Amino acid sequence: MAPSEQQPRLTYRDAGVDIDAATGALTSLKELAASTRTPGVLADLGGFGGLFRFSGWRDAVLVASTDGVGTKLRVAFETGVHGTVGGDLVNHCVNDILVQGAAPLFFLDYFATGRLAPEVLVEVVRGMATACRAAGCALLGGETAEMPGFYRDGEYDIAGFIFGAVERDQLITGAGIEPGDRLLGLVSAGLHTNGYALARKVLFEVRGLGPADPLPGLGLTAGAALLAPHRSYLAPLRPLIEAGRLRGLAHITGGGITDNLPRVLPDGCAAEVRRGAWPVPPLFALIESWGGVPRDEMERTFNLGIGMILVVAPAELETVRRHLAAAGETVHDLGRIVEGERRVIYTDAG
Repeated sequence: MAPSEQQPRLTYRDAGVDIDAATGALTSLKELAASTRTPGVLADLGGFGGLFRFSGWRDAVLVASTDGVGTKLRVAFETGVHGTVGGDLVNHCVNDILVQGAAPLFFLDYFATGRLAPEVLVEVVRGMATACRAAGCALLGGETAEMPGFYRDGEYDIAGFIFGAVERDQLITGAGIEPGDRLLGLVSAGLHTNGYALARKVLFEVRGLGPADPLPGLGLTAGAALLAPHRSYLAPLRPLIEAGRLRGLAHITGGGITDNLPRVLPDGCAAEVRRGAWPVPPLFALIESWGGVPRDEMERTFNLGIGMILVVAPAELETVRRHLAAAGETVHDLGRIVEGERRVIYTDAG
């Protein structure tokens, strides 16, 4: 029925969705996706689905994972810095499949917002593309959802979906871990993408800081410290995985060492971790002190400076350490595997 003169003549834009804004950003997004193209990609961005040809593997196992970056996004909103969180998303996902030995093949993203700001979308996806190129991973596709009334203006959420592969005989399951194996820790670059609800509460609410305020002893503002990138451990660890030198890997994310390390342990094995075996970065010390956060709560919330833990047989220990040192990694001897229930046992370093 044709509208009468008294009826409103509404468009999708009147309802808060600007299709032209999304279309205008698509050219930039296609260029960014094209910059990550690998031999397996069969179609450009823009179709209903991404096409990827899976070949060149002997006996491959596909490994998939999905994640987000949590309330770290609020720091991006408050600082207006959006170029790092897309890379955080990719690197988090890369590490999550790396612990099972998988190399990334392709990545998909989901970007949801209340009112689309094309320049913000492009900045976020540019960060994703940069991280994908570094990982040799194709940005195969994604979805942009504009949902007025669901998100506040200036806010968005992102999620990532990664697909990788590992040869079956290189799959890392942790089944071969046994008492006597050693634990090596690789350093994090900060909070990575976990613990931000507590960190923001302590720094911004309890301490009353703003994102532009400096943090004592860090030489950084609060915003810059909280936006430190989530590291990818793919480059230093991939050769060790291919050589079969690792018995287990644990990506230290939400839950800290306390909850993440037991995930890779077989029955009958516990992890003995020495407190003080590595220097805890000053940002964590400030959060603990200013918030009065108990030690066990810190250990279950933050990575405390260790982003990845390797479980290594004693016979492989020196070879692994030499490789990591040559790769420029700072490595800490965290402890060992002992008999017991699947849990972390903290001891004080002697």
